[in-house]
Amino acid sequence: MNNSPCCNNYNKILAINKGNEEAFEIMSEDSDFINDLKINSANLVDVILDIEDKYDIELDNDSMDKMLNVKAALEVINTKISEK
Repeated sequence: MNNSPCCNNYNKILAINKGNEEAFEIMSEDSDFINDLKINSANLVDVILDIEDKYDIELDNDSMDKMLNVKAALEVINTKISEK
C-alpha cells in the first residue's frame, strides 16, 4: 500500500479503531472497512472525526458515503487536502 505521509497517518488512525487484528495486518487498498476490517459503524464515526482533526478537513455526507474501502477513503482525503 502507498507509503505517503498521508497514508501512514491514515494507517495509524485505522489502527486505533481496528476491529480485526489479522485483517488489519494484511490490509490493502481494496480492504472494505466493515466486511474486511470489521470496523463497526460507531468506530467509523471515530475514524472520520480523527481524519478531520488530523488533516484539518471537513468531510461532508457525500464524501463519507464514498469512503467504503481504504483506496476510496484515501482518494477523498487527498482531494479534500488539495482543496484547502
